Amino acid sequence: MNDAPHIIKVGIAGMETVQAPDIIRTSGLGSCVGVVVFDKSRKMGGMCHVMLPDSSMAKSGSPNKGKYADSAIDELIKMLLQAGLKKYTLKAKLAGGAQMFQFTSADDKMRIGPRNIKAVKDRLSLHGIPVLGEDVGGNSGRTIEFDPDTAMLTIRSVNKGVADI
Repeated sequence: MNDAPHIIKVGIAGMETVQAPDIIRTSGLGSCVGVVVFDKSRKMGGMCHVMLPDSSMAKSGSPNKGKYADSAIDELIKMLLQAGLKKYTLKAKLAGGAQMFQFTSADDKMRIGPRNIKAVKDRLSLHGIPVLGEDVGGNSGRTIEFDPDTAMLTIRSVNKGVADI
């Protein structure tokens, strides 16, 4: 019998939930923000890989809920509540939101990383979910891995190496 934890991978604009002993990971976080919402006492959580700040940016039809900060966080919370967690026990950690390219214009539309960070924090605040740790901004990409057993978020980045929050 193999009790080694499985690694659940979350793709770009994706979201998944995880229960210990399994681990959840997403890579390729540039201007995207990886958001982990969890309940440490229940050793469970979920992760979404947010690409854009606001679902009103969707071109048409029914947008992928995982792509936008507002809809991704709402959907992730819904998934966790359906799995039996209570909203008042939820906490969050986040990473990403880098400014991957230098822009000479002052056009805020191009500053996706900082806008994603703000949108994620605003949405978590709206739900009353505190952010316990973050590694955001800068200009390097990240890969993150969350262990619901310890509630530790491990961040790997090109410039800063490995950090745990």
